[in-house]
Parts: sequence; C-alpha cells; structure tokens
Amino acid sequence: MTAPSPFVLAKALDWQAEGRQVALATVIQTWGSAPQPVGSQLLVDAEGNFLGSVSGGCVEAEVITEAADVIATGKAQALEFGVEDSRAWSVGLACGGVIRIFVEPLAPEGRSPDFMLHRLISDVEARRKVALVTDLATGARHLAYAPDDLGPELVPALEDAFRLGKSTAVQRSDGEIFINMFNPTIRLVIVGAVHVAQPLVPMARALGYDVVIVDPRSAFATEERFGDAAISCEWPDEALPKIGLNGHTALIALTHDPKIDDPALIGALASDAFYVGALGSKKTHAKRVERLLQAGVPRAELDRIHAPIGLDLGAQGAAEISVSILAEITAVHRGKSGRA
Repeated sequence: MTAPSPFVLAKALDWQAEGRQVALATVIQTWGSAPQPVGSQLLVDAEGNFLGSVSGGCVEAEVITEAADVIATGKAQALEFGVEDSRAWSVGLACGGVIRIFVEPLAPEGRSPDFMLHRLISDVEARRKVALVTDLATGARHLAYAPDDLGPELVPALEDAFRLGKSTAVQRSDGEIFINMFNPTIRLVIVGAVHVAQPLVPMARALGYDVVIVDPRSAFATEERFGDAAISCEWPDEALPKIGLNGHTALIALTHDPKIDDPALIGALASDAFYVGALGSKKTHAKRVERLLQAGVPRAELDRIHAPIGLDLGAQGAAEISVSILAEITAVHRGKSGRA
C-alpha cells in the first residue's frame, strides 16, 4: 500500500500559520469496499474549507460537519460509517464498505503538534520511513523510526507496519492507537530523455512519483522538452550512485543505446530497486542479456528485468506506451504480476 502523502499535513501547517483553526480527519480502519485506504486524510478549517479526502466524496460532508464541532470543542471524535449505519445512504456510503475516521483538532488545548508535524514532513522529504503513532483516547502523538522506538508492547504492531508499509489501528491494554505509516515516495529513474519519456513524466508525477531523468546527451535532456523535471546529464554509472537506488525505486532504460542503457541496468540490478525495465523487442533484449552476462551480471539477476517493458496493452505511440509502463510498475509495486 502506498503511504499517505504528507501534502495534507504540510497544508495544515500553512493554514495554522495563517491563523486558521483546523481539524484533521484520518481514516483509521476500513472493512469491505471502502472508497479510500487507511491513512487517507482530510483537512478542514473553521469556515468549512477542506483539502484531501477520506472517502472520495461519499462522507466528506458529514465529516466536515463533525470537524466543526471538533474545532469548537477541542475534543477529538471517532466516527464510523457503513451500510449498516442509518446514515449510510444519506451520506453516500452504500457500496458495502465500512470506514472509521478519527477527527482531531491539530492544536488541542495545552499542547501543539506543530514541531512534530514539521519533523514528520522533513523525514518524508528526506526519504526516511517513519510512523506517526497517535493515542486515540488522548490524542498524544509520537514518531517511530524503528519497531522498538515506543516500548515492547508496540513492537509486534510496529514490526508489521514497517514491514508491510501499512497503516493500522491497534488495541493496546490501555486503549487504542493508530499507526500511520509514511513510506518514501516511489522514485522513478528514467534513463533516456526520449520521446516516450515526455508523456511519461507528467503521468508519473500524477501518481505521486519522484521523477529523475538521466541522459548524458544534452540535446535530448532539455528544459524545453521536460519543463522543471529533475535532469542529470551525467552518464548512468556516475549519476545513479548520487541519486541512490533502493526498494522504493523503479528504473527504466529507454535509449536503445547500450553505452547508456547497459550501465544503468547493471547499477539497478546491483540495487534493491523493486522494478527494472528496458525498452526494446524480445530480439533486442536477447542481445542485451548476452552483453550483460559478459559484463558479469548473474543470470538470476537478469530475470528481474521487465523486457519488453510494459503491460501488453497493444500500445501504440508514446502516450500509450507510457500508460503500459506505468501500469506494469503499479502492478509490481502492488504485488501483482501484471501478466496474463
């Protein structure tokens, strides 16, 4: 599961800096076909302005109304919506799902979470895995960077949360807590500023990916072609160690030029990158495999390369090829094969 975005929390700090009174609603538990995943958040101010989503529009109006009470009283509330609830049809949640939502004032009386939220956002921007742990009875918050950060009773739950990258509600002996996991965003490294990369970059950004283009050919990797996208004009063997490849990285090689693609693939296969793909036909890939074997890459590692790249959608043209590539990356990230 993709970690919740810190964008809503960053805007919460902005709104507070503007003098607004705000409440934060967070999905803490779901059953069945709930419209938004656990960890999704909605920010609401005292005037009814809101940002984010906890249900894709199904129960937002009800939550915004409850948020006004939370802001007025300074007391958090836990809400539940589902088909068994008499409000389900009236608020639009009639799809068979059940969701629990925790609504809290961001600056409860006697304390301020601002420092912690600033630190959380900095951690996410620095690509550190972190959990925001909230006591649902008291509203107290803590940050955890490892399963044993908050005492032995929470170790099993935090171990699961960190291993799966999944937010979850946990019942302790002294009450319920919510663990909201913030994993590093997916970094997509595009090797080759080719025509396919041009529609691919905005599509990947729409999915929330951190995109970096690597191409030593300055005529290709230009601001005119890619706007404000991050571009490295170094050769892949120089650029990739600086970028850093890990388990939250996908790398795709698109140039068809062995001098550029092969070093990039060698670097990616030596890392924990969760997805490695290369453009080209089966015949082209067979020749690529022979070159990489001669370069000393183990045969078992070569099986990690998705080639020909992308799901078999019958794609034609750069935009459709981009869709097929991102669909395959999404499938692999979600633990699916993406194949027939």
